[in-house]
Amino acid sequence: MTPQFMGRIAIYLSVAISLLLSRTMRAADQQPGQASPARPNIVIVLADDQGWGDLSVNGNTNISTPVIDGLAKSGAILDRFFVCPVCSPTRAEFLTGRYHPRGGVHNVTTGGERLNLDERTIADCFKAAGYATAAFGKWHNGTQWPYHPNARGFDEYYGFTSGHWGTYFSPMLDHNGQWVRGNGFIIDDLTDHATAWIEQHKDHPFFCYVPFNTPHSPMQVPDRYWDKFANAEIKLRATLPEKEDVPFTRAALAMCENIDWNVGRILQKLDELKLADNTIVIYFSDNGPNSWRWNGGMKGIKASTDEGGVRVPFMIRWPGHIPTGGHIPQIAGAIDLLPTLADLSGVPTTGCKPLDGVSLKPLLLGTVAEWPDRMIFSHWAKKVSVRTQRYRLDKDSHLYDMQSDPEQTRDVAAENKTVVEALSTAVAKWKKELLTGLEDDHRPFTVGFPQFPITPLPARDGVPHGTVMRSSGAPNCSYFKNWTNTEDSMTWDIEVATAGQYEAVVCYTCPAPDIGSLVELSFNDIKIQGTISEAYDPPLMGAEHDRVPRGINAESYVKDFKPLRLGLFDLPAGHGQLTLRALKVPGKQVADVRVVLLTLKPKSP
Repeated sequence: MTPQFMGRIAIYLSVAISLLLSRTMRAADQQPGQASPARPNIVIVLADDQGWGDLSVNGNTNISTPVIDGLAKSGAILDRFFVCPVCSPTRAEFLTGRYHPRGGVHNVTTGGERLNLDERTIADCFKAAGYATAAFGKWHNGTQWPYHPNARGFDEYYGFTSGHWGTYFSPMLDHNGQWVRGNGFIIDDLTDHATAWIEQHKDHPFFCYVPFNTPHSPMQVPDRYWDKFANAEIKLRATLPEKEDVPFTRAALAMCENIDWNVGRILQKLDELKLADNTIVIYFSDNGPNSWRWNGGMKGIKASTDEGGVRVPFMIRWPGHIPTGGHIPQIAGAIDLLPTLADLSGVPTTGCKPLDGVSLKPLLLGTVAEWPDRMIFSHWAKKVSVRTQRYRLDKDSHLYDMQSDPEQTRDVAAENKTVVEALSTAVAKWKKELLTGLEDDHRPFTVGFPQFPITPLPARDGVPHGTVMRSSGAPNCSYFKNWTNTEDSMTWDIEVATAGQYEAVVCYTCPAPDIGSLVELSFNDIKIQGTISEAYDPPLMGAEHDRVPRGINAESYVKDFKPLRLGLFDLPAGHGQLTLRALKVPGKQVADVRVVLLTLKPKSP
């Protein structure tokens, strides 16, 4: 075995030992007759692509979000809270308390969204301290075990692991590694599962993470919310109104009002169970708005490292501890959440790598008069900006006084050369330390763990060859299509952790005139074959729920796929290429392919 492979095995063993240790600690924590410490429960709701301006509490008169507004009034607002310009990096920073490049996250799909296995997550910390842990929603930091949320500290998971989904009404979802059919509108469904889980764990400290996936596109929302906005006048407009797609804005605002209703359902459940007073509730978003719309006049939207791309709403409530109605002006960010929540809850962070974030407990509890200035870095696609309490140095070394010019309209670099020099030096050091080699990513997709025997290898994680292409330019929920001849193939770079027998399944669709293709799945020199003998050609789904048309590189429309069971084959442990190709093509095409499933079979006694 290669040193690289042995190193990965060591990581896998470390993960397994960590899981065993956390279970042991929890069992000890629950011994009969032993009093539980009065530790707060944690509920974190994360919106997806909601801008700072997408709430009425921040001055948007286009929308009404009374529940989230009330959460702010009964707790505190962090006025200047910063995340990453896009989804998966923010999630990685929340999970680890560390800037996302440290954990290997450099993309939002095709494997670059995965959080390195040697990173300890906030769920690992709370689980090791005896908390029940769960996540309901969009994960976006890895799909295959041990990147899956069940391997990253979460006992319970219900949602989807990729960066976006193709339809929001009763979609296929992942429940602890098994595919299930969702029930109704996805955000409502996620909330149903979260509130049911909270009730099940009401007598024990719990950590509940609810990463919603709206108002991320596709722009779908139930009628009761859309009807209010379908023809509504949008009075507050984007700073650059000529760039605003008003129907898109209407849909986004409708989706935000649906989020508000669901946050209300979570808070109501806490009230019903008399848990509200001992539960820390946090609400924030993962990046700036996903379109040009009103955002308080700030420059930039999602994917930008300017203020509008990285400043998001943030509310926190803990009755009797965090003073109500507070507006905390000091800058803070997603990197601060792990140290802050651990500090507030008395949960140790032993085992974590050095954190970039700091505990905000003194600010939240009002126990500090002075707070040192700091720098918070924002990065995406090699573009870096840095924020201090007063200034932002943008990706092009323009300097803005954010106190007197929050819209970033006037470059004051010439008048503040010392500030520019200091911040430029800090950015250069940050880039050298964190970005060097970041995109030189050779991590294979992991296969074959007894504790999680089913490994999905979706089209998103594969590479098309020949005429094969993805169903959309955005890979996350795409499928392979245009597989027409024996020269075409699809490959996945994988590493098999456990030698043994694996059942191979290809999830396909094929119209009746094209059945009969003989396909082969191979891993290095090991091969297995099967014939597509049954037609299955369901319609595409998603367009019927869209409130605005999708762009050319937007989320793929989706459909159901039929399993083609190729049978069992023996795979050795190790690294190699999994290849799917056709040996015979009697029709115009072979099939469309959504995912290859490899299931490790238990060894015979």
